[in-house]
Amino acid sequence: MASKACACRPPLTVDYQTQGRYEDLAGVKTYIVGPDDATKAIVTVYDIFGMWPQTLQGADLLSSLTGALVLVPDFFNGDGAKPEWLPADSDEKKKLIGDFFAAKANPAENTQTLLRLRKEMAVRFPAVDDHVGVFGLCWGGKIAVLATAADNEGAGRRFNVSGTAHPGLLDPKDAEALTAPHILLASKDESAETVAEYKRILSQPGKAGEVTTYENMFHGWMGARANLADDENVKEFGRGYEQAATFFSKHL
Repeated sequence: MASKACACRPPLTVDYQTQGRYEDLAGVKTYIVGPDDATKAIVTVYDIFGMWPQTLQGADLLSSLTGALVLVPDFFNGDGAKPEWLPADSDEKKKLIGDFFAAKANPAENTQTLLRLRKEMAVRFPAVDDHVGVFGLCWGGKIAVLATAADNEGAGRRFNVSGTAHPGLLDPKDAEALTAPHILLASKDESAETVAEYKRILSQPGKAGEVTTYENMFHGWMGARANLADDENVKEFGRGYEQAATFFSKHL
């Protein structure tokens, strides 16, 4: 066996049994997986579809690869966006998505929820407080970068590292504001120009970052839309989480 992480790594499969538990944290039902004696933690912020099996499988994999406690808060309280809303190719669908982003998925409000949860983590899991990261999928990536911008300092507050896969609402201004090392795993569906600008900014002095485009993958391949019945998606799902785990392990 190559390593302890390899020995503990859960298989990638459609018929998957999660390995974690649920707790209330800052008033948010939160999926938690990882060793009780962990000294580092990663908060995974899901995509707009919420708590899907593929996302939890990714959290289990991230925990097994890093040895970190991984937490997935249910920001939407079991009521995420519906897959049938996309593509938003009708006025009705556009309204449903627009209303969802204005209310439940409002980035600023959910960033504040994440910060309240981060503060409670310092009390509930004091051993990890100096080594906490945040990893966001699509919409969750926006929350991750907002949380690692200004005021990202101090006990019960700081995220030491952040990252995103197939990011949504991608904005180079967020890269300029980042105060922690950041990894961006893009799909073929994100704007190549915006991704390139993100990479340029993260390459500047005083920044630390890694940007990779998975040219054969679609937006959502590491989240709720992951098709784990497809061999290529399984391979790239695993590769993406391995790349994220290596980056997070380096900076946590």
